Amino acid sequence: MPRLSPLTESDLTPEQRLVFDAIQSGPRGNMGLVGPFGVYVRAPRVGYAAQALGAAVRYSTSIAENVKEVAICTVGAFYHSKFEFAAHAALAAKAGVNGDVVEALRVGKTPEFSDDDESLAHRITTCMLRDHRVSDALYQEGVAALGEAGMMELVATIGYYSLVSMTLNMFEVPLREGMEDPFPEF
Repeated sequence: MPRLSPLTESDLTPEQRLVFDAIQSGPRGNMGLVGPFGVYVRAPRVGYAAQALGAAVRYSTSIAENVKEVAICTVGAFYHSKFEFAAHAALAAKAGVNGDVVEALRVGKTPEFSDDDESLAHRITTCMLRDHRVSDALYQEGVAALGEAGMMELVATIGYYSLVSMTLNMFEVPLREGMEDPFPEF
């Protein structure tokens, strides 16, 4: 059950409206108040910054979409974030990530990757979430594949989607109609 009181566009204060308008007018399109966005508008100063970081991570990195979606799904699975994982499992499929990879992530197994960069993103993301750092060898492998800028973008992706997952979990943001619950036990 959601923990936040219902909120509609007509309820928004002028400061909340700025956050909402930034979300709606950006590359995401007409998102409404679903997912983390309905939470972000409630704390406009932080919410505005969070949505801007999200737009940058989602739409302005050098990381290939399939690689980014593997990282995002790894984060969503780590936190058992229902909305996050359900939304990005669909985006991962659109980006060409094999369904078996997504399913392995969902159930907490290490996928068998056919794409080296997807495997690298998963290993880096897993190490950052589990150990809060990566080894020198894994760092060098990441820089060789993604460059220093790509590594920063990957860290930002992991960090942002950790924030999103924790936000969704804290406020028990419900799935949208048509989304399948990836973690019904939680």
